[in-house]
Amino acid sequence: MTLKAPRNFKEIVVTGVGLALPGADTPRELLRAVGESGVGRPYEPFDTGARIGRRGHRYKDRATQLALCAAQDALRDAALIPGDSEELTVPGGTVGVVASSNLGNLDTACLTAAAIAEDSVAGLSPMGLPNASSNVVASWAAIRFGLRGPNLMLCNGATSGLDAVHWAATLVAAGRVRRALVIGVETRNAVVEGLLSSAPRDSAGDLLLDGAAALVVEGAAWARDRGARPAAVLGRYERRTELTACVRALLPDDAAPGIWFTPEGYGTPRDASATSAPAPVPDGVPRHDLTADFGRASGALGVLQCAAAVGWLGTAEGRADAGDALITSGDDTTDAVAALLLSPPGRFAAVPRRPGGAAA
Repeated sequence: MTLKAPRNFKEIVVTGVGLALPGADTPRELLRAVGESGVGRPYEPFDTGARIGRRGHRYKDRATQLALCAAQDALRDAALIPGDSEELTVPGGTVGVVASSNLGNLDTACLTAAAIAEDSVAGLSPMGLPNASSNVVASWAAIRFGLRGPNLMLCNGATSGLDAVHWAATLVAAGRVRRALVIGVETRNAVVEGLLSSAPRDSAGDLLLDGAAALVVEGAAWARDRGARPAAVLGRYERRTELTACVRALLPDDAAPGIWFTPEGYGTPRDASATSAPAPVPDGVPRHDLTADFGRASGALGVLQCAAAVGWLGTAEGRADAGDALITSGDDTTDAVAALLLSPPGRFAAVPRRPGGAAA
């Protein structure tokens, strides 16, 4: 089904943000200084039962539980569900789901394969087997909240989170839905740690993310029709093979963003791409690597970066004349690089900024 779109249907905004991770409850708390959010010291895992109830996540894997918590938070922030229930305030067919996770249910898939090898299919639990599906996160989000629009799951490497935001916006711009829930989630468990144990890491990168972030992206006209207040405006998106080329495609003529959310581990000793080429943005632009605070985020990173950008846009530093938030995932050592601009609410087009803050 294609929904009739208003004339300015390509104006896409963020109307809700949700988080389910230790160390930050709001988008602004994602911006804290390195070391303040738990890296290097023990922390309690996020309690999913306290958010969605123990019965609400029975027979679901950890990635799905975290995703449902962040999704509920985002839908409430966008006023798509009320504070005291999970009943949608809009028709379910107008809301799609796009989820991103590279490693989310890897533990379930590996344990299922091991059980079959040891005891054939007789050793499988009929309640747990559906969790081995690669689309389980997106599917359970749609089932729980009654979201009947298109349903997609991305497992696309370093750029997966930003790709999910892009494809959600594409669904809205094409008129397939009026709004879409975007989820990024990764988990920390023995299977994931074993898989990544041979990957090069520095001391700040030993922590793996065990959490989720979610956004609601929506056509601006439809958001206004229901009285929703945008938190950010989606700007241009690019996907290239090199970081510098990707950033320059978004910010031509040496333009400067207001803040740069860097790729995972950018500038660390293990990041050869940062030491072999000049930085793609001016030195005076503030930089923020969320993985230094919250751990290596893989397929959740792009969504988590967008949530942090919303937090920055809501601060004094993110005022309307401070420039756009530049978000990048992937670098020259990965198979691709993706970049996205987020602008303050109140203006649609992302305006390139020159160093010093002057408009291009």
